[in-house]
Amino acid sequence: MDVLARERCRIFIFFLVWEVDGVMGDRPPCSERFDSHLDPEYRFCPVCGCTLHTEVLKPSEPERPVCGRCKFILYLDPKVVVGTIGQIAGRIVLLKRGIEPSYGRWVFPGGYVDRGETVEEAAIREAKEEVNLDVEIDRLLRVYSYRGERVIVIAYAVNVVGGKLRAGDEAIEVRTFSPEEIPWNELAFRSTGDALRDYVRDYLNESAASPG
Repeated sequence: MDVLARERCRIFIFFLVWEVDGVMGDRPPCSERFDSHLDPEYRFCPVCGCTLHTEVLKPSEPERPVCGRCKFILYLDPKVVVGTIGQIAGRIVLLKRGIEPSYGRWVFPGGYVDRGETVEEAAIREAKEEVNLDVEIDRLLRVYSYRGERVIVIAYAVNVVGGKLRAGDEAIEVRTFSPEEIPWNELAFRSTGDALRDYVRDYLNESAASPG
C-alpha cells in the first residue's frame, strides 16, 4: 500500500470512529450504560448500534428499552405461536421435540406465525412441516397466554385429511396417543398441557355427545 493510500485509510478510520463515538453532528456520544437485566438479544439499538437502557415513558406502561443516543424505542411485542391438535383413528397426534427448548418432550404440532401469514395458514403449514399431515381447521380451541411469558399460543382442533405421519426435521419421534396414554409428565410446555386438557375435556367429549 502506498503512502497516499495509507493516509486515506487512516483518515477514513478516524472519521468512522469519530462518527460512532457521536462527536460529529448534534448527536450525543454513545452511552456505555446498559441495564444488565435486559435480554442479551436486545442490548443494542438496531438503528445506531448504541447500548439500550430501560425507561418508563408513560406512567401506565411498563419499562421499555430506549437508545440513549438516537432515542429509538424498542417495543418487545410477544411472538405468536399456533398449534394443531388432531387425531388419526381416534388417537391424538403428538411429536417429541428434537430442538431446544424442551428437547425430548412431547408437544402437538405447532410453531411461529410468519409475518404476512394468517394464523390459520401457519397452523396448516406447521402440521405439514412437523408431522407431514394435511389438516383442515375445525375450530379454535383456545388462546393461551401467561404472565411473564414471551409467546401467545393459539391452539386449533383440526381434522386430518391427508398425508402420512412421520417426523419432520425438528422432531425425534411422532406417535399417536389415546387420552389415557398422553404422557402428562413429559409435556413440553405449560400451554401443551392446558390445550390437551381442554381438547380432551371440551372437544372430544362434545364430539362424542353429538348425534351422528
